[in-house]
Amino acid sequence: MNKEVLKAKTAIVQEVSENVKAANAFVVCEYGKLTVKHLMELRKTLRTLDAKAIVYKNTLVTRAIGEEYGDELKGLLSGSNMYFFCKDGTNGSLKAIRKFARLNEGLKIKGGLLDGKYVGADYINTVATLPSKEGLVSMLLSVLQAPMRNLAYSLSEIAKKAPAAATAPASEATASVEPAK
Repeated sequence: MNKEVLKAKTAIVQEVSENVKAANAFVVCEYGKLTVKHLMELRKTLRTLDAKAIVYKNTLVTRAIGEEYGDELKGLLSGSNMYFFCKDGTNGSLKAIRKFARLNEGLKIKGGLLDGKYVGADYINTVATLPSKEGLVSMLLSVLQAPMRNLAYSLSEIAKKAPAAATAPASEATASVEPAK
């Protein structure tokens, strides 16, 4: 093999290895009947979410993931694959991949790695349906705030009814009490 070609392939293997280690989510998808226009739309969407979609040769990816993840992912590395590297899987990048796969039959999620652990397509789809991190924090804060909000509402309703009831007995009490002589 030509030394330049070998050097280029070694650089690609190194790049893939670094991308997999840096990514919180690594997703393998089979792309078939997708047009360049569709792929550019997907890449543009992912770029805004700090993720990237790249097509590599399966043999180079196999070498890059090596023994660390090779056993689990070997079954996925056949056919025309596109590889997604998401720095944060909770920011909507997995959701964007799932949505694109639902809208375009040419993209099929096969599986991948989340937090360094092998997961199947079903698990990736399940995680993609979860709300974003900000959404989950918002839900938690809403649940924590609900008891105080309900208490404040109840007290305000009591306060609205209380002035009418409180003023009548108070005026009767002052009228009936006369200073002692």
